[in-house]
Amino acid sequence: MALPEDDLSGLQALVIDANPTSRSILVSQLRDFGMGNVIQCTRLVDARRQLEYRKFDVVLCELHFPAESMTGQDLLDDLRRNQLLPFSTVFIMVTGEATYAKVAEAAESALDGYLLKPHKATQLGERLRQARIRKLSLLEIFTAIEAEDFEAAAKLCQQRFETKGLFWLYAARVGAELMLRTGQYDQAQKLYQSVVEAKTLPWAKLGVARSLLDEGQTAKAVSTLENLISEDPNYADAYDVMGRAQFEQGKFDAALATYKMASTLTPASISRMQNLGLMCYYSGDRKEAELILDRTTRMGLDSKMFDCQTLVLLAFMRLETGDRKGLQRCKDDFVRLIERQPDSQRHQRLAIMVDALQLIEQRQYAQVINVVRDLCGRIKEPEFDFESASNLIALLAQLADKAIHLDEVDTVVDALGLRFAGTRSLSELMAGAAAVYPAYAERVRAGHAQVLKLAENAMSLCMKGDPKAAVKDLIAQGTKTLSGKLIETAYLVLNRYADKIDAAMELTEQVHELRNRYSTQITRPALGEQKRQAGGLTLRTGSKPATAPSPAGA
Repeated sequence: MALPEDDLSGLQALVIDANPTSRSILVSQLRDFGMGNVIQCTRLVDARRQLEYRKFDVVLCELHFPAESMTGQDLLDDLRRNQLLPFSTVFIMVTGEATYAKVAEAAESALDGYLLKPHKATQLGERLRQARIRKLSLLEIFTAIEAEDFEAAAKLCQQRFETKGLFWLYAARVGAELMLRTGQYDQAQKLYQSVVEAKTLPWAKLGVARSLLDEGQTAKAVSTLENLISEDPNYADAYDVMGRAQFEQGKFDAALATYKMASTLTPASISRMQNLGLMCYYSGDRKEAELILDRTTRMGLDSKMFDCQTLVLLAFMRLETGDRKGLQRCKDDFVRLIERQPDSQRHQRLAIMVDALQLIEQRQYAQVINVVRDLCGRIKEPEFDFESASNLIALLAQLADKAIHLDEVDTVVDALGLRFAGTRSLSELMAGAAAVYPAYAERVRAGHAQVLKLAENAMSLCMKGDPKAAVKDLIAQGTKTLSGKLIETAYLVLNRYADKIDAAMELTEQVHELRNRYSTQITRPALGEQKRQAGGLTLRTGSKPATAPSPAGA
């Protein structure tokens, strides 16, 4: 009787190889092993499409594709970064390259195996068997993750690590990722650090940096990343996290240089190209941003990795340059996206923005004003987020640049600045969106300064020994402005001085209601829609993503 790991009859495999001879050998060997169904791809772009929309149990992928700019490693990197590769899938890289660097790179990518050409059927069979054993050994953990019981899964991983059970290092990596996902940053950091002490691995060092960054210790995270990059200048994930840290610090020029390096290392990565293009846009280099984001759209529009905010920014730039045909393409592309995801509220919301820009280009100002007034009427709604605020300010700036002013607009810009410009990075991001009309950019910065002043006034009450008055003041100002900065400061003061505040329970309920209603836990700058963080493993589940209970970003 065959063991579970040896029975492949009910499984589906994908073989990705441009060479017809080696591809045929791999397919034949899989079929000889009893693989239920084997699909072949000669190009990585076709393989990416298959993997985005179908689930495979086994993937055999060649590393090098002479006619393509990307490699099998690039494909794996994008799949991992964008949660398109389930835990249950066995991914084995096939190549003739036997250098240590490439083998180490594959190991850091959490591959299930690395097969060197020329190989014997028994070697492939053993790789498959070992990978299947690992999957079955960790099945309890994977089952908990699929059921979205992340705390139970993390505990199982911790136990596996502490007892040095089978595949303990891999379990530690999964467990730390789960802790980051559920906001247990300090515990994740300790687990990553334990792995570093037990066996120095780049992914564990990167995990320490990610934990520090999520915990708000940005300077320490940057120091860790600088050491990691100096040890391994080609570790693309480290540049991703470094760019995020610099971005959160408001060091946009440094972040831009870092994102350029990450994109250079992996030129076929849609996610990294989008990050670079968005960073160029908000840094003021519109010409370079348009080139990069246009290329991203042409390469990745049909990919799940594509972020539709790319089309919105392209539409803004094409309006500024008078590119009527380019603006129409943005609208047409949105139609395609909505056809694929008709229930996506975000797609619908961003499509309205592109429609408004096209109306401006057509000088249909009366219709644009109706759209703008409708959007301005929503700025106090809980669902109105930072992305919506940045896009609205950019739209208002376009109208003002064309000498179209509405009486209520200044008040709206001030309200958006107070609500969303709680940090310097957020303030500069919104100011960058309003760059075509500097007066609005300055109003956003003034809002940021006002929020800081309100926070300082409240904290002075704490320093004078009256934390209750500080919390009440922060709640009052937070309710009035909906400022995430003020609401979160109230939350932090309550946590720190709870034993010194009478009626702390009542105040805590008020703060929690504001935090939950307006999602103020997320107060850090972000480029586009958030994907999986660089350097982590894919935590793919069947439905909704987990949400962290404390501040998390880009």
